[in-house]
This record gives sequence, C-alpha cells and structure tokens, in this order.
Amino acid sequence: MNSYLLFKSLHLIAVISWMAGLLYLPRIFVYHSENNNEIISNVFKTMERKLFYYIMTPAMILSWIFGLVLIHEIGFDQLGSLWIQLKLILVAILTAYHFYLGLLLNQFKEDQNKKTSKFYRYINEIPTLLLILIVFIVIFKPI
Repeated sequence: MNSYLLFKSLHLIAVISWMAGLLYLPRIFVYHSENNNEIISNVFKTMERKLFYYIMTPAMILSWIFGLVLIHEIGFDQLGSLWIQLKLILVAILTAYHFYLGLLLNQFKEDQNKKTSKFYRYINEIPTLLLILIVFIVIFKPI
C-alpha cells in the first residue's frame, strides 16, 4: 500500500470533518444569539460544546498530524516552496479562527454573549473563503 495516499486520504477525511464543524458552529451561534428561552439555550450550549470538543478539535488535531506526515513524506525541503508556505499560513489562520470560536463558545457558556446574530452570519463566511484559497493553492500550486 502506498503510505502517501493513505495519509493523504486520512488528512482529507480529517479536514472535511474539521471544516464541517467550522461551518456549522457559527450557524448554531446565530440561532443561539437570537434565542431568549433558557431551556433552548441549554440545548444550544450542549450542541456547541459537543461539536467543538468531540468533533472539531480532534479533527483539527488529526488534520495537522496527517498534514505534517504528508510534508514528511514529500520531504521537508518542500517547505521552501511558496505554495506550501501559503497553505500553512492559511491553515494557521484557520486554526486561530477555530480557537476564536472556542472563546465565543465560552462566552455563550457563561451567558456573556454580546454579539448579534448578524456578526455570526458574517464570521461564518471566513472558513469558506480560507477553504477556497487553500484548495486552489494545493491543486494548482501556482507559485
């Protein structure tokens, strides 16, 4: 079996899982911020916590692990390529966004949210834009 293709497949599975969470959690925040019912708010808190800690964070960690294994497979000298440097910068931004969502999650947990549903609708577009850029950079390796 080709180990590169195995790790590439595992990397893609992890990235897809991570992206699903990055796209869904802000959408939950939209509805949570519009909600005034304490019982429903507790349901949102449970959904947000489980999504962040049981799906998104493990998927992010596995994305990084398998991504680093792939870099090892192709050779660390490839880190000199501008396309992989750009990809890593964008993935680092995506990772920072992930942790920012964690901060927002804690604000909801403590009933300290001060942001509007409109704010969450806007930030929900960030991972989509980053995903588009990353995919084009990886597929076309333009630089």
